[in-house]
Amino acid sequence: MKLFVGNLPWRIRDNDLVEMFSQHGQVVAANVVMDRDTGRSRGFGFVEMGDGDGQKAIEALNGFDIDGRAINVNEARAKTR
Repeated sequence: MKLFVGNLPWRIRDNDLVEMFSQHGQVVAANVVMDRDTGRSRGFGFVEMGDGDGQKAIEALNGFDIDGRAINVNEARAKTR
């Protein structure tokens, strides 16, 4: 299951997502989306987990506070053109 993680603090990196989500199941992949021009985080990312683990992570981490910001965690939707 691929998860969208939004409203991330700028300091969060890929390894931070792995550490946070691995407490709720096996993380297959995690990446914070970075701005091509500035190299800064765009404030969101994606985490790929097993189906059952993904749902557990959504329930546990959606609304979780990191540095005063409540993160949004939900199932990623397919990109539309």
